Amino acid sequence: MMLTQSAINQKEAQIQWRELIKTGSRALTIELTAQQLDLLVSYIEQLSKWNKAYNLTAVRDPLDMIKLHIFDSLAIIRCLAKLNGNRFIDIGTGAGLPGMVLAIVWPQKIVHLLDTNGKKTRFLTHFKHLHQLNNVEIINQRCENYLPELGYDVILSRAFATIKDMLNGCQQLVTLDGFFVAMKGIYPAAELDAMPANYCLLDCDVLQVPGVDAERHLITIQKQPT
Repeated sequence: MMLTQSAINQKEAQIQWRELIKTGSRALTIELTAQQLDLLVSYIEQLSKWNKAYNLTAVRDPLDMIKLHIFDSLAIIRCLAKLNGNRFIDIGTGAGLPGMVLAIVWPQKIVHLLDTNGKKTRFLTHFKHLHQLNNVEIINQRCENYLPELGYDVILSRAFATIKDMLNGCQQLVTLDGFFVAMKGIYPAAELDAMPANYCLLDCDVLQVPGVDAERHLITIQKQPT
């Protein structure tokens, strides 16, 4: 069967996206499998498609999505690995960032994605079922109202709220020795100064995101034992 020009163009685009993701992940010293590359390419394809109708992200160009979303999410993998967590929840996940990328890279870990926006959680549910991602669960709810049966080892947020709001709104979600991890742009000095006294800053990693000329910091916080 002859392919249409549109199908040919789409196939060429997928090859370009795959090579860019492979190059960027290697720059971050992450070696993705062929299946993981396929999933990330599919994620970009589906996000681009749904974005036209549902405005899931302000980033329109798929190549920019790879740099600003995929690489931004991959850049935290090595830092998260040091925490040895098995249960993660991405608060205010939006279109699934960084949670869906994390779930693809770490299929053996449990990753829950929470957001109040129904359009975004419908997109995430679609992608989960499209690829039968059994380690992913989608939650359409406010974080302060969510009461899970089991706590999470790591609470993640990416430009979701202030650190103080994150800690106050998600305190019921974390295990006793769990971590709060916030992805930030510039170093959030004022937010850390406003942090509740019973929490401590454990680490601040300066991240280098391939193809992105902007500051990135990863803030790791833990509640102090009483």
